[in-house]
Amino acid sequence: MTSSDTRIVFDGVSKTFDTDNGPLTVVDDVSFSVGDGDFISLVGPSGCGKTTMLNMVAGFMQPSAGTVTLDGEPIRGPGAERGMMFQDYGVFPWLSVEDNIAFGLKLKANRVSAAERRRTVDHFMELMGLAEFRKAYPKTLSGGMRQRLALARAYAVNPQFLLMDEPFGALDAQTRTAMQDLLLNVMGEVRKTVMLITHSVEEALYLSSRMLVISARPSRIRRVIEVPFPFPRTEALRDAPEFAELRSEVRDMVMREYAAQEDQARSATAARTQQA
Repeated sequence: MTSSDTRIVFDGVSKTFDTDNGPLTVVDDVSFSVGDGDFISLVGPSGCGKTTMLNMVAGFMQPSAGTVTLDGEPIRGPGAERGMMFQDYGVFPWLSVEDNIAFGLKLKANRVSAAERRRTVDHFMELMGLAEFRKAYPKTLSGGMRQRLALARAYAVNPQFLLMDEPFGALDAQTRTAMQDLLLNVMGEVRKTVMLITHSVEEALYLSSRMLVISARPSRIRRVIEVPFPFPRTEALRDAPEFAELRSEVRDMVMREYAAQEDQARSATAARTQQA
């Protein structure tokens, strides 16, 4: 599931925002690359800048310094080759299941014939277990089913890259596990290059070919982990001693970053109090 062909490159990337309290640097001199077919997870404290990095790949924002490139060209904005999947499902409540999946296939960038659109919609409804809910609206679906619909929508337009921002974070534990297995199954059929933002170390280890452990804000890469478990993966992996050992090691590292970020927050609060 991994290739050496480099597609996305972060080269000395920093991002600073203007705030009422002055400039705030959320990403600081980050460099890494994503190869064709990689599944990369970014794990770190809430608010550390992970989503900012994903948004730069999506083209929603530009770095303040350094470059983010795709196939050697700077990313200037969104593109059809990059599909996004969000925690809040990202489906249109006024469209049925089949119309949600078909939506992107009617847009100029991904437009196909009506016959091809029907075939694609039917395929992904079957693949995601949504066929019997073809005419249903998102409000009638469970959270897990809405996220399956969001995944179907993302895959239907056949992007080269799937950018996922905490897509399973709002789901209960059992549904989240089922969605992870579904994603692995779908990727076994339709290979994509994936960047995943998650707070779950176990989720990152289970899904990824590589993990980036991100520091407390501003984001720096604390460690790069080549996940040693071969694909395809099954639930039995979660009970393997080597999986548990690596999960514990990475979790301890992430928790140290959480503690560092809490210390930052307390120091900032104390400084504002003194100024007042």
